[in-house]
Amino acid sequence: MARILAISSQVARGAVGLSAAVPALQALGHEVIALPTILLSNHPGHARFAGERVAPALLARMLEALEANGWLAGLDAVLTGYLPSAEHVAFAEAAVTAVRRVSPDVIYLCDPVLGDEPKGLYIAADAADAVRARLVPAADVLKMNWFEACWLSGAPTARPIDLAATARDRNWPTTIVTSVRVADPDVVANVMVEPGHAATTTTVTRHAKVPNGTGDLMGALWLGYRLRSGGTAAGAFERSIAGVDRVLQASRGHDELQLAAGFAGLPP
Repeated sequence: MARILAISSQVARGAVGLSAAVPALQALGHEVIALPTILLSNHPGHARFAGERVAPALLARMLEALEANGWLAGLDAVLTGYLPSAEHVAFAEAAVTAVRRVSPDVIYLCDPVLGDEPKGLYIAADAADAVRARLVPAADVLKMNWFEACWLSGAPTARPIDLAATARDRNWPTTIVTSVRVADPDVVANVMVEPGHAATTTTVTRHAKVPNGTGDLMGALWLGYRLRSGGTAAGAFERSIAGVDRVLQASRGHDELQLAAGFAGLPP
């Protein structure tokens, strides 16, 4: 069992942000300390929603309490996701620094939740800039969608082979990119680029009307499999893709990811 600090959004109904990541990590046998950056009734893609951001100052006090109780020592990983403001990004950076001070071997997975096609950015531009300037250089693993990879690199990237070159040119760490467009409209590609290794590309069938939260789920499953005894980046990549696909199959006809049903068939 590994111990993970997860920082992202949280919803009362549905499976996005922490509401996807925490159950996924727990399903793989790990313990999670979860700090929500925003509390919402549901994903804003629905007709109505309510909620508010959790103030970075409050998050800082919570982190200080966790550290004072000795609960940051011995952590195996930090995962960051939705950070709605530049101040939240600064808090996330401080949290990673605090954890590394007492757990120097921690793995930091940054999921730069910036936006997607066709909407583009859905956080403020200064927050997105802060993620690129402050969190990307600190990360051990980047997990992002195709739009986010293009935005962070500052260059359009259309093919998996281009993604590999982009990651290497920018000296990114282990990089996972989902929802990459390929010539066949019925499939999408997922790409992983590890420094010093050839890029790995896996295509999967494109699902219609995919509920929100698959990116959060993918990142958590990859990290959960990677942190298992003997886990490798390549093995985690293969299993997390299969796990997301299994959850999507269980979620057909639903407006939210059906985690309980999908987790029943997770790869071992």
